Amino acid sequence: MHTPLCKHATGAPDLYWQAAATQSVREIAFTDHAPDPSGFDAKYRMEPSQFDEYRRLVAPLQDGRTPPVLFGIEADYYPGVVPYLTDWLPRGNFDLIMGSVHYLGDWGFDNPELRHKWNEVDIKGAWKAYMKLMVELTGTRLFDVIGHFDLPKKFGHRLRDRDLKEMIQPVLDNVMKSGLAIEINTAGWRKEVAEAYPSPLILSLACERGIPICFGSDSHEPEHVGYRFDDAVRLAREVGYTHSLVFRQRKPESVPLP
Repeated sequence: MHTPLCKHATGAPDLYWQAAATQSVREIAFTDHAPDPSGFDAKYRMEPSQFDEYRRLVAPLQDGRTPPVLFGIEADYYPGVVPYLTDWLPRGNFDLIMGSVHYLGDWGFDNPELRHKWNEVDIKGAWKAYMKLMVELTGTRLFDVIGHFDLPKKFGHRLRDRDLKEMIQPVLDNVMKSGLAIEINTAGWRKEVAEAYPSPLILSLACERGIPICFGSDSHEPEHVGYRFDDAVRLAREVGYTHSLVFRQRKPESVPLP
């Protein structure tokens, strides 16, 4: 879940918690976009000077209430960012760290303001470039969870199953070797693609490898909290999952699916 500090979310953190409590969500985690002193994607993330404010927004909710509130971060991977994240992430005292890719070069491929560029690129080539970055991301061992695994499909730009299966294998192999989890992100059902991230095909391949999962709504407003979680659990069971992960201080624990 995000906060207004990312400049594209609305609603105070306590409203997200209230929404979760109303729906009997087991627990929630704020994973707002990490600040980046290089100026990377500055329009859609908190400023470095605002990180302490982010902590102050979440801390009052970590008072033993139910559902419990975790303090996390979503950090973008892009070429050249590893030295910064290697130094900065361990100092955050996070419960979990999500890794994600939103950019191919200087193109924010999931940004609605830049979606027209999909008409100017080779779609298969864009997916190949994305998968290359995902292989690199999963090899850093900086993260606990991979967010919105197949994000390039957001506006409906899918690959054929055969091509997707071929491209995704090296990424999933790296995820398995690195001990990472992947998120079933229900925000995809709110987007044009009308499908959770990742797709059932990717999720089934992940399950075959024993890659663990967790659940996220990628909420940018309180009304998104817990969005279609019943469907997400059903999807997980359909491909063979019986457990998911919860995190505390970056230590995962496996719990049975509800």
